[in-house]
Amino acid sequence: MLGDIIVGIGSIVISLLNVYIWIIIISALLSFVNPDPYNPIVQFLYRVTNPAYDFVRRFMRTDFNGLDFAPLIIIIALQILIVILSSVVHSIAY
Repeated sequence: MLGDIIVGIGSIVISLLNVYIWIIIISALLSFVNPDPYNPIVQFLYRVTNPAYDFVRRFMRTDFNGLDFAPLIIIIALQILIVILSSVVHSIAY
């Protein structure tokens, strides 16, 4: 019973991490087209992703030749977290 609850919560967390990865991808792609900063969707994307970008930028230099690699670093870290969390959830389930 408790294992099923943990598996369910783990699956929800993994799904939320996947959604956040897509938000980061969309935000990074929008930075190439220079969108309207007053658009509510653009403001939402920046509000959701900028804290993570600032966290990564605090510890390492992420801009090389005019390209910011903070989204890529965050996506790789989240993918690693998803793999670890998925293996833990599956080990609890079986």
